[in-house]
Amino acid sequence: MAKGVHNIGRLLEAGDRADRPASARQPLRLLAEQFFQTKEKIDELTREIRREAEASAPAQRLQTVPGIGPITATALVATLPDVTSFRTSRDLSAWLGLTPKPHSSGGKERLGRISKMGNRYLRRLLYLGAMGVITSRRRGQPGEDWLWRILQRKTAKQAAIALANRMARIIWALLRNGTEYEAVRAA
Repeated sequence: MAKGVHNIGRLLEAGDRADRPASARQPLRLLAEQFFQTKEKIDELTREIRREAEASAPAQRLQTVPGIGPITATALVATLPDVTSFRTSRDLSAWLGLTPKPHSSGGKERLGRISKMGNRYLRRLLYLGAMGVITSRRRGQPGEDWLWRILQRKTAKQAAIALANRMARIIWALLRNGTEYEAVRAA
């Protein structure tokens, strides 16, 4: 029997077969109806988000960054305060909780884990986008760019946090300057 969230519809429909006990078919039928109604509502909301992203110039600019799609772009545009309130790109990155926490003592500077102080939802969206970039990058040809060098010495999750931090800094520049992403300049 198929497993996984992508096969739920098939599993629920298979539960309605005649060889299943009648006491199990009715609850499964109710679950199937609820699942398909919820799925349709989610699809409708996703279409609405895509329309909003197409209508918003800042969201379109943000979607030029690898790893940022319509959902992340609209969430950023809707949630971020005016980027001019952040003096530097690092300030935005820190606001999102993507900068390392300093643990310094006796003149020794040590950077620890990320602070996780900002908006958890935006941080998660940037992390997931970064993981998508890393996954697609691993399938492609190895290169000599910044991301490939990070992947050589860090785990994929650590590289994703570093890439999400970099994406936040790029987002700051795009929204502040009103420009589109240029891969050559960012590398």
